[in-house]
Amino acid sequence: MKKIAVLGAGESGAGAAVLAKQKGFDVFVSDMSAIKDKYKKMLDERQIAWEDGQHTAERILDADEVIKSPGIPDTAPMVQQVIAAGIPIISEIEFAGRYTRSKMICITGSNGKTTTTSLIYHIFREAGYDVGLAGNIGRSLALQVAEDPHAYYVIELSSFQLDNMYDFRANIAVLLNITPDHLDRYGYEMQNYVDSKMRILQNQTQQDAFIYWNDDPIIRRELDKYDIKAVQCPFSLLKGNGSIGYIEEGQYTIEYPTPFNMEQESLALTGKHNIYNSLAAGIAANISGIKNDVIRKSLSDFPGVEHRLEKVCKVGGVEYINDSKATNVDACWYALESVNTPVVLILGGLDKGNDYNEIKDLVIKKCRGLVFLGVDNAKLHEFFDPLGIPIADTHSMRDCVDACYEMAQSGDTVLLSPCCASFDLFSGMAERGRLFKEMVRNL
Repeated sequence: MKKIAVLGAGESGAGAAVLAKQKGFDVFVSDMSAIKDKYKKMLDERQIAWEDGQHTAERILDADEVIKSPGIPDTAPMVQQVIAAGIPIISEIEFAGRYTRSKMICITGSNGKTTTTSLIYHIFREAGYDVGLAGNIGRSLALQVAEDPHAYYVIELSSFQLDNMYDFRANIAVLLNITPDHLDRYGYEMQNYVDSKMRILQNQTQQDAFIYWNDDPIIRRELDKYDIKAVQCPFSLLKGNGSIGYIEEGQYTIEYPTPFNMEQESLALTGKHNIYNSLAAGIAANISGIKNDVIRKSLSDFPGVEHRLEKVCKVGGVEYINDSKATNVDACWYALESVNTPVVLILGGLDKGNDYNEIKDLVIKKCRGLVFLGVDNAKLHEFFDPLGIPIADTHSMRDCVDACYEMAQSGDTVLLSPCCASFDLFSGMAERGRLFKEMVRNL
């Protein structure tokens, strides 16, 4: 019996283990951290062996193949041992793709992935398609393939997931943008990160579609390096340069394969970055044969995504916005660009090699004050202190919200758009966002 070892027992790893067990593999799951009770229960109910708080090298290195959760870096000691032993390492998505012939709509990019993925899923559901949501959001693709299969899957893919995908094929690949992110995982070499994102094109055929932002300079540069067989479907803010999706005279327009338009101001999502997300989603739906009236309605009534430019409430005439998903500088740029009032901006967390020069001009132009939220705010102080903008230094969400309340004036916006990962103070960006909302509502 072929042996599979699974490193990491979160949503991805536990789902992969369930599918591997179902397909007749001898499965062993190992996690250096504590496994959540719901995943322990999932594994126990299916009689899958697991351990947490350690890695038993003998059992892992006895495997024929290792499925690695995307959050585990290649530099982890156990992963290094697996590589040294010559054991193939794949992702959960790669593994799941072996056991389904469903249509795969895959979305990646440095920013906008979750919004675009959620919007495409919303359109497909409204159209009555049998569709699952997977990848970085939703339920494990492997678990769905094993126990709740669908005809279509809409999958948000991070660079970490793409790194360990080899034979998987996206029927529709969406590449939103490429800007610096996660450089700490890529040796602080931007090209390594770019190469990872471009892997979404792997294995596409002439029957597939590649949707991408036509104005992204990195994407435009990289396209010349690839023999792209899929039908190319570029989108842009403006008509021209071969784009099949664009805005013209207030009209949201798609030319291919079925002509479609609607009033731009009818779009549920606002802000320039969300026009790109809406164009990508509309093109993906159009290619998939969804009727124009369904696309139009869905683009108009989409409720948005938690922790992405999420309006919390107004307190004392001050608007509070939760953009906790903004874990890189480019995402913060889009958030600042979308706000038209003076801003008190919350920054901080685990820096991933950020260059804050990208938001410097917007900060000078729009920010009344800055509130730093992190264990170590030294890099933020080094960059922003010379700008002469009022700054508060905080190390807990309670102190952060209190500082914002003191600094903001009626008519301002307090914007949590931190540019950084959250793991120094929080379990993840979702906990950071939830605590922000909770404390704002208690002001």
